[in-house]
Amino acid sequence: MHITSSSPAPARFWVAPSLLALVAIAGCTSTPPVDNQAQAPAVASASPAPAPTPAAAPAATSQAEHEQQFARWVAEFRTSARAAGIDEATLQSAFADVRLVPRVIASDRAQPEFTRTVWAYLDSAVSAQRITRGQEKLRPLRASIDPIAARYGVPTEILAAIWGMESNYGSNVGDIPAIDALATLAFEGRRGEWARGQLLAALKILQNGDIARAQMVGSWAGAMGQTQFLPSNFLAYAVDADGDGRRDIWGSVPDVMASTANFLARSGWQAGQPWGLEVRLPQGFDYARAEDSVRQPSAQWAGEGVQSMNGAPLPALDGASILLPAGARGPAFLVGTNFRTILRYNNSTSYALGVGLLAQKLAGGPGVQAAWPRDLAALSSSQVRALQTALNARGFDTGTPDGTMGPATRRGVRAYQQSLGLPADGYPTLELLQRLQ
Repeated sequence: MHITSSSPAPARFWVAPSLLALVAIAGCTSTPPVDNQAQAPAVASASPAPAPTPAAAPAATSQAEHEQQFARWVAEFRTSARAAGIDEATLQSAFADVRLVPRVIASDRAQPEFTRTVWAYLDSAVSAQRITRGQEKLRPLRASIDPIAARYGVPTEILAAIWGMESNYGSNVGDIPAIDALATLAFEGRRGEWARGQLLAALKILQNGDIARAQMVGSWAGAMGQTQFLPSNFLAYAVDADGDGRRDIWGSVPDVMASTANFLARSGWQAGQPWGLEVRLPQGFDYARAEDSVRQPSAQWAGEGVQSMNGAPLPALDGASILLPAGARGPAFLVGTNFRTILRYNNSTSYALGVGLLAQKLAGGPGVQAAWPRDLAALSSSQVRALQTALNARGFDTGTPDGTMGPATRRGVRAYQQSLGLPADGYPTLELLQRLQ
């Protein structure tokens, strides 16, 4: 479960289906890199009063001076946290040995240049090894997981897929103390307000006795446990399913599964509905309609000639949309409410597609049947920026060039494609960029 900004907003659909930025994911510790549009819904609402947060240390600042600045910041934060209700024993436990972690700052500032295609991401996210390992892990655990899945109305395989994507089924939960990571981010200041809120939430977890500081480890951005909850999400959604009085998402599989299921159920999961399915589009399909804004019942899509890959009737889905993660040349998917709910866990279309397809394979279902356009190369961030600049110059507005594929850029690409009589799928290619230049 991941973040990208200091004030996460409701999940936006179709974040970047055509281009996946190669970045370290804030919360995920074992997943292949994915686009950095992930987010955490339910950020802690109670934050300590803003404490001074220095800008990034100038080059001339020595490491010793930087450490001293950090120590002063921690002392000021402790005062704010104390005023917010954190007791002295918790503050002492949390901050007695707190340290500044330079690699957290480096990861937070990383701006990737190179990108991956969705099929390269899925080759790793839904690999044969991950499928086999997941099936092996599930066999002895079904007796405890299936009742949890039934209670929340979320399929066991969906829970297992998130578990596999986030921590390789619990084998890699991260190794950075959450208090250190969040204190470092709050001190560094780029996302100071957000990090202070998460740090306060982490202190509340310690104060509640759910976990000891030494065991509260996770990713560089403070996401924790086997399905990578941010502290605010832990407070809002974590569940003690094994009845030991603690919500342990690090060591208790029942707690991990119930917490993840609770998040999804309370985020809009519709029991009994699939996340979506691969479909075959009719000849002459208007690719410009492959947008989240075009939502209609699956029966209406069927009436327009959209078919399942095996010819079976489409499942009943309200508000279904067509997803073309690789443009008109790649596979097509019909996705509904539950796909968007997975996006609330991690706001990345590639991640949500990976969860759905991995769950499908864990249940013994098919993988993607249509061919990916593997001859197409992903555009780098600088190439996307050049594409945006060229489109703007020709009157196809994409907003301020930033090197990231978003809704405005896709609209500009579509308008340009339509002006050339090309399929208006909004998918950026090197050929399209060269034509513009």
